[in-house]
Amino acid sequence: MDVAITGSSGLIGTALMRRLRDVGHNPVPVTRSGDTGIHWDPARHEIDAPSLEGIGAVVHLAGEGIAEGRWTSQQKRLIGDSRVEGTTLLAKTLAGLTRPPSVLLSGSAIGYYGDRGDEHLDETSPPGSGFLADVCVRWEGSAAPAAEAGIRVAYLRTGIVLTAEGGVLKRLLPLYRMGVGGKLGSGRQYMSWIGIDDEVGIICWLLDHEVAGPVNLTAPNPVRNSEFNKVMGRVLRRPSFLPVPKFAPRLLMGGQLADDLLFASACIAPRALQSSGYPFSHPMLDDALRATLGQPGS
Repeated sequence: MDVAITGSSGLIGTALMRRLRDVGHNPVPVTRSGDTGIHWDPARHEIDAPSLEGIGAVVHLAGEGIAEGRWTSQQKRLIGDSRVEGTTLLAKTLAGLTRPPSVLLSGSAIGYYGDRGDEHLDETSPPGSGFLADVCVRWEGSAAPAAEAGIRVAYLRTGIVLTAEGGVLKRLLPLYRMGVGGKLGSGRQYMSWIGIDDEVGIICWLLDHEVAGPVNLTAPNPVRNSEFNKVMGRVLRRPSFLPVPKFAPRLLMGGQLADDLLFASACIAPRALQSSGYPFSHPMLDDALRATLGQPGS
Protein backbone atom coordinates (compact mmCIF):
# COMPACT_ATOMS: atom_id res chain seq x y z
CA MET A 1 0.00 0.00 0.00
CA ASP A 2 1.18 3.54 -0.74
CA VAL A 3 1.41 5.49 2.53
CA ALA A 4 1.94 9.26 2.41
CA ILE A 5 3.88 10.61 5.41
CA THR A 6 4.28 14.20 6.55
CA GLY A 7 7.18 14.77 8.92
CA SER A 8 8.99 11.88 7.23
CA SER A 9 12.44 13.25 8.07
CA GLY A 10 11.71 13.62 11.79
CA LEU A 11 12.60 11.26 14.60
CA ILE A 12 9.49 9.08 14.31
CA GLY A 13 9.02 9.61 10.57
CA THR A 14 12.50 8.31 9.72
CA ALA A 15 11.98 5.13 11.76
CA LEU A 16 8.51 4.70 10.30
CA MET A 17 9.78 4.98 6.71
CA ARG A 18 12.16 2.08 7.38
CA ARG A 19 9.52 -0.04 9.09
CA LEU A 20 6.94 0.47 6.34
CA ARG A 21 9.43 -0.71 3.73
CA ASP A 22 10.32 -3.72 5.88
CA VAL A 23 6.67 -4.82 6.09
CA GLY A 24 5.98 -4.37 2.39
CA HIS A 25 4.37 -0.90 2.17
CA ASN A 26 5.54 1.94 -0.04
CA PRO A 27 6.16 5.08 2.04
CA VAL A 28 5.77 8.35 0.11
CA PRO A 29 7.24 11.42 1.85
CA VAL A 30 5.23 14.65 1.84
CA THR A 31 7.77 17.48 1.95
CA ARG A 32 8.20 21.15 1.17
CA SER A 33 10.68 20.34 -1.60
CA GLY A 34 8.60 17.53 -3.12
CA ASP A 35 11.74 16.29 -4.87
CA THR A 36 11.25 12.64 -3.88
CA GLY A 37 7.58 12.61 -2.96
CA ILE A 38 4.55 14.87 -2.70
CA HIS A 39 4.92 18.63 -2.35
CA TRP A 40 3.25 20.64 0.37
CA ASP A 41 3.96 23.90 2.16
CA PRO A 42 1.41 24.51 4.94
CA ALA A 43 2.70 28.01 5.66
CA ARG A 44 1.77 28.96 2.09
CA HIS A 45 -1.35 26.80 2.06
CA GLU A 46 0.11 24.73 -0.80
CA ILE A 47 -0.39 20.99 -1.34
CA ASP A 48 -0.19 18.77 -4.41
CA ALA A 49 -3.70 17.34 -4.18
CA PRO A 50 -3.61 15.36 -7.47
CA SER A 51 -0.64 13.34 -6.17
CA LEU A 52 -2.73 12.26 -3.18
CA GLU A 53 -5.48 10.78 -5.36
CA GLY A 54 -5.64 7.04 -4.81
CA ILE A 55 -3.11 7.01 -1.98
CA GLY A 56 -3.87 4.15 0.40
CA ALA A 57 -3.25 5.89 3.73
CA VAL A 58 -1.80 9.07 5.22
CA VAL A 59 0.29 9.38 8.38
CA HIS A 60 0.54 12.99 9.51
CA LEU A 61 3.49 13.66 11.83
CA ALA A 62 4.59 17.17 10.86
CA GLY A 63 4.83 20.06 13.30
CA GLU A 64 7.33 22.43 14.90
CA GLY A 65 9.39 20.63 17.55
CA ILE A 66 8.02 21.10 21.06
CA ALA A 67 11.44 21.45 22.68
CA GLU A 68 13.29 23.32 19.92
CA GLY A 69 13.63 26.46 22.01
CA ARG A 70 12.26 28.46 24.92
CA TRP A 71 8.53 28.98 24.84
CA THR A 72 8.43 32.63 23.90
CA SER A 73 5.10 33.96 22.66
CA GLN A 74 6.38 33.63 19.10
CA GLN A 75 7.59 30.05 19.58
CA LYS A 76 4.33 28.97 21.21
CA ARG A 77 2.38 30.45 18.31
CA LEU A 78 4.62 28.57 15.85
CA ILE A 79 4.13 25.28 17.73
CA GLY A 80 0.35 25.64 17.63
CA ASP A 81 -0.03 27.10 14.15
CA SER A 82 2.27 24.54 12.50
CA ARG A 83 0.04 21.75 13.78
CA VAL A 84 -3.39 23.29 13.33
CA GLU A 85 -2.78 24.92 9.94
CA GLY A 86 -0.98 21.88 8.53
CA THR A 87 -3.64 19.46 9.73
CA THR A 88 -6.46 21.66 8.47
CA LEU A 89 -4.88 21.93 5.02
CA LEU A 90 -4.29 18.18 4.84
CA ALA A 91 -7.72 17.15 6.17
CA LYS A 92 -9.62 19.48 3.85
CA THR A 93 -7.57 18.32 0.88
CA LEU A 94 -8.16 14.65 1.63
CA ALA A 95 -11.88 15.29 2.13
CA GLY A 96 -12.09 16.80 -1.36
CA LEU A 97 -10.39 13.96 -3.23
CA THR A 98 -12.27 11.76 -5.68
CA ARG A 99 -10.31 8.74 -4.40
CA PRO A 100 -9.39 9.56 -0.81
CA PRO A 101 -7.30 7.34 1.46
CA SER A 102 -9.07 4.86 3.69
CA VAL A 103 -7.32 6.13 6.82
CA LEU A 104 -5.63 9.21 8.23
CA LEU A 105 -3.40 8.67 11.26
CA SER A 106 -3.01 12.17 12.61
CA GLY A 107 -0.36 13.15 15.14
CA SER A 108 -1.18 14.26 18.66
CA ALA A 109 0.45 13.83 22.07
CA ILE A 110 -0.24 12.88 25.66
CA GLY A 111 0.11 16.58 26.38
CA TYR A 112 -3.64 16.46 25.71
CA TYR A 113 -4.13 15.30 29.32
CA GLY A 114 -2.03 18.01 30.97
CA ASP A 115 -0.54 17.61 34.43
CA ARG A 116 -2.87 15.16 36.23
CA GLY A 117 -0.86 13.96 39.25
CA ASP A 118 -1.74 10.39 40.28
CA GLU A 119 -5.00 10.24 38.28
CA HIS A 120 -5.26 7.17 36.04
CA LEU A 121 -6.10 8.17 32.47
CA ASP A 122 -7.19 6.57 29.21
CA GLU A 123 -8.69 7.72 25.92
CA THR A 124 -12.04 8.48 27.57
CA SER A 125 -10.46 11.00 29.98
CA PRO A 126 -11.19 14.68 29.33
CA PRO A 127 -8.44 17.08 28.24
CA GLY A 128 -6.34 18.81 30.84
CA SER A 129 -5.37 22.44 31.06
CA GLY A 130 -2.32 24.38 29.96
CA PHE A 131 -0.55 25.23 26.74
CA LEU A 132 0.13 21.71 25.44
CA ALA A 133 -3.37 20.49 26.26
CA ASP A 134 -4.87 23.44 24.39
CA VAL A 135 -2.63 22.78 21.38
CA CYS A 136 -3.57 19.08 21.30
CA VAL A 137 -7.30 19.82 21.46
CA ARG A 138 -7.03 22.25 18.53
CA TRP A 139 -4.67 19.87 16.68
CA GLU A 140 -7.06 16.94 16.86
CA GLY A 141 -10.07 19.11 16.07
CA SER A 142 -8.49 20.36 12.87
CA ALA A 143 -8.65 16.83 11.38
CA ALA A 144 -12.47 16.93 11.50
CA PRO A 145 -12.99 17.55 7.74
CA ALA A 146 -11.39 14.19 6.94
CA ALA A 147 -13.53 12.32 9.48
CA GLU A 148 -16.67 14.08 8.26
CA ALA A 149 -15.85 12.91 4.72
CA GLY A 150 -15.90 9.28 5.87
CA ILE A 151 -12.16 8.74 6.21
CA ARG A 152 -11.19 6.68 9.26
CA VAL A 153 -9.20 9.06 11.48
CA ALA A 154 -7.10 8.02 14.47
CA TYR A 155 -5.36 10.56 16.69
CA LEU A 156 -1.89 9.40 17.72
CA ARG A 157 -1.50 10.59 21.33
CA THR A 158 2.18 9.76 21.59
CA GLY A 159 3.97 9.50 24.91
CA ILE A 160 7.67 9.95 25.72
CA VAL A 161 9.41 8.12 22.87
CA LEU A 162 12.48 6.19 24.01
CA THR A 163 15.24 6.27 21.41
CA ALA A 164 18.90 7.18 21.61
CA GLU A 165 18.46 9.11 18.35
CA GLY A 166 16.58 12.03 19.91
CA GLY A 167 14.00 13.29 22.36
CA VAL A 168 14.23 13.10 26.14
CA LEU A 169 16.42 9.99 26.23
CA LYS A 170 19.13 11.49 24.01
CA ARG A 171 19.36 14.49 26.34
CA LEU A 172 19.56 12.35 29.48
CA LEU A 173 22.04 9.71 28.26
CA PRO A 174 25.23 11.78 28.61
CA LEU A 175 24.37 12.60 32.22
CA TYR A 176 23.76 8.97 33.13
CA ARG A 177 26.87 7.78 31.30
CA MET A 178 28.91 10.29 33.32
CA GLY A 179 27.33 8.96 36.52
CA VAL A 180 25.49 12.18 37.33
CA GLY A 181 21.96 11.11 36.43
CA GLY A 182 19.19 11.34 38.97
CA LYS A 183 15.49 11.82 39.57
CA LEU A 184 13.95 15.09 38.39
CA GLY A 185 12.54 17.17 41.21
CA SER A 186 10.54 15.02 43.60
CA GLY A 187 10.57 12.10 41.16
CA ARG A 188 6.90 11.42 41.89
CA GLN A 189 5.66 12.52 38.47
CA TYR A 190 4.45 9.72 36.20
CA MET A 191 6.17 9.17 32.85
CA SER A 192 4.05 7.51 30.18
CA TRP A 193 6.62 6.22 27.73
CA ILE A 194 6.82 4.16 24.53
CA GLY A 195 9.79 2.42 22.88
CA ILE A 196 10.56 3.53 19.34
CA ASP A 197 10.01 -0.03 18.06
CA ASP A 198 6.48 -0.05 19.46
CA GLU A 199 5.84 3.53 18.32
CA VAL A 200 6.32 2.63 14.67
CA GLY A 201 4.88 -0.84 15.17
CA ILE A 202 1.64 0.67 16.46
CA ILE A 203 1.38 3.05 13.51
CA CYS A 204 1.75 0.11 11.10
CA TRP A 205 -0.83 -1.84 13.15
CA LEU A 206 -3.33 1.02 12.93
CA LEU A 207 -3.06 1.07 9.15
CA ASP A 208 -4.55 -2.41 9.02
CA HIS A 209 -6.92 -2.45 12.00
CA GLU A 210 -10.24 -0.61 12.26
CA VAL A 211 -9.36 1.67 15.14
CA ALA A 212 -10.60 5.26 15.06
CA GLY A 213 -10.60 8.22 17.42
CA PRO A 214 -7.96 8.88 20.10
CA VAL A 215 -5.28 6.24 20.58
CA ASN A 216 -2.72 6.47 23.39
CA LEU A 217 0.68 5.46 22.02
CA THR A 218 2.13 4.54 25.39
CA ALA A 219 3.35 1.30 26.92
CA PRO A 220 0.95 -0.37 29.37
CA ASN A 221 3.31 0.21 32.31
CA PRO A 222 3.91 3.90 33.06
CA VAL A 223 6.44 4.60 35.82
CA ARG A 224 7.22 7.41 38.20
CA ASN A 225 10.32 9.42 37.35
CA SER A 226 12.10 7.99 40.41
CA GLU A 227 11.58 4.46 39.02
CA PHE A 228 12.66 5.56 35.53
CA ASN A 229 15.85 6.89 37.10
CA LYS A 230 16.57 3.60 38.91
CA VAL A 231 16.02 1.56 35.75
CA MET A 232 18.26 3.86 33.69
CA GLY A 233 21.06 3.46 36.21
CA ARG A 234 20.63 -0.31 36.29
CA VAL A 235 20.54 -0.70 32.50
CA LEU A 236 23.62 1.49 31.98
CA ARG A 237 25.33 0.13 35.11
CA ARG A 238 26.04 3.65 36.30
CA PRO A 239 25.21 5.45 39.57
CA SER A 240 22.01 7.47 39.44
CA PHE A 241 21.58 8.97 42.87
CA LEU A 242 22.14 12.69 42.24
CA PRO A 243 18.73 14.40 42.25
CA VAL A 244 18.20 17.24 39.79
CA PRO A 245 16.62 20.21 41.60
CA LYS A 246 13.63 21.65 39.83
CA PHE A 247 15.17 25.08 39.40
CA ALA A 248 18.03 23.81 37.18
CA PRO A 249 15.99 22.65 34.14
CA ARG A 250 13.67 25.62 34.59
CA LEU A 251 16.68 27.93 34.38
CA LEU A 252 18.10 26.20 31.30
CA MET A 253 14.88 25.56 29.36
CA GLY A 254 12.51 28.18 30.69
CA GLY A 255 9.95 27.54 33.41
CA GLN A 256 6.89 26.57 31.38
CA LEU A 257 8.75 24.28 28.97
CA ALA A 258 10.55 22.47 31.79
CA ASP A 259 7.39 22.13 33.88
CA ASP A 260 5.31 20.73 30.99
CA LEU A 261 7.95 18.35 29.60
CA LEU A 262 9.86 17.17 32.67
CA PHE A 263 7.69 17.70 35.72
CA ALA A 264 4.11 17.20 34.51
CA SER A 265 2.58 13.90 35.62
CA ALA A 266 0.32 11.71 33.48
CA CYS A 267 -0.39 8.04 34.26
CA ILE A 268 -1.84 6.82 30.97
CA ALA A 269 -3.19 3.45 29.82
CA PRO A 270 -3.31 2.47 26.12
CA ARG A 271 -6.86 1.05 26.30
CA ALA A 272 -7.63 1.40 22.59
CA LEU A 273 -4.52 -0.58 21.62
CA GLN A 274 -5.14 -3.23 24.24
CA SER A 275 -8.74 -3.63 23.03
CA SER A 276 -7.52 -4.00 19.45
CA GLY A 277 -5.07 -6.75 20.44
CA TYR A 278 -1.84 -4.94 19.67
CA PRO A 279 1.09 -7.11 20.88
CA PHE A 280 3.59 -4.80 22.59
CA SER A 281 7.21 -5.72 21.84
CA HIS A 282 8.49 -4.03 24.99
CA PRO A 283 5.77 -3.47 27.59
CA MET A 284 8.29 -3.08 30.43
CA LEU A 285 10.70 -0.16 30.77
CA ASP A 286 13.79 -2.27 31.45
CA ASP A 287 13.36 -4.26 28.24
CA ALA A 288 12.55 -1.17 26.18
CA LEU A 289 15.67 0.67 27.34
CA ARG A 290 17.88 -2.35 26.77
CA ALA A 291 16.49 -2.78 23.26
CA THR A 292 16.97 0.82 22.21
CA LEU A 293 20.39 1.18 23.87
CA GLY A 294 21.70 -2.21 22.79
CA GLN A 295 22.38 -3.27 26.38
CA PRO A 296 22.37 -6.96 27.37
CA GLY A 297 19.87 -8.29 29.88
CA SER A 298 20.72 -8.30 33.56
